[in-house]
Amino acid sequence: MATQSDLADTSRIEAFSDGVFAIAITLLVLELHIPEPEPDERLWPALVQEWPQFAAYLTSFAVLGIMWVNHHSMFRQIRRADRGLMFLNLLLLLWTALLPFPTNMFAEYLRDDTIDAHVAAAVYSTNLTLAAIAFSLIWWHVLRSHLVDHNLTPSEQRASVLRYSIGTLFYAACIGLSFISAPLTLLVQFVLALYYGFEQLRTRSSAVA
Repeated sequence: MATQSDLADTSRIEAFSDGVFAIAITLLVLELHIPEPEPDERLWPALVQEWPQFAAYLTSFAVLGIMWVNHHSMFRQIRRADRGLMFLNLLLLLWTALLPFPTNMFAEYLRDDTIDAHVAAAVYSTNLTLAAIAFSLIWWHVLRSHLVDHNLTPSEQRASVLRYSIGTLFYAACIGLSFISAPLTLLVQFVLALYYGFEQLRTRSSAVA
């Protein structure tokens, strides 16, 4: 366990994380391109043909937005930071910064009738699964290292980690779903993002909304 002198304020972690989230969300929109209609085609049908790009963008924007909101909520409960927390937060940011790549690949292959669409969906789902695992590891670490003020018993701490990590199982299930239906996988990922928009990490000692 880190000594008191090894602990630091969380403000720099939060500021750095905010920057990574902002850049990742910005990179998402850079993958949207103006369609080029055929000589006898109107713009509106050409825009409709671009629906995979818009669907993937909307889903990933929701995912990153909810991740940022829940990251903010989590760190409002964390009072101190140690090196372990810093490295685990970097692990989360690794998958956060990577998300624009599988988003673009998913959009490109979403309508493909070959195995490529399933592989793209699986890569996207794996990215989100790893991000969810990183979130759970952060919460497990701050409870174990007493970086958050609470009155939870050991059994309540375990229940808190399990409750917060349940979404990870659904993200992992989406990896398997990817090889059944790529469009359905994207829809489920969007629904999971909405779920996490309402599911907040709670502790009995936290009075933060």
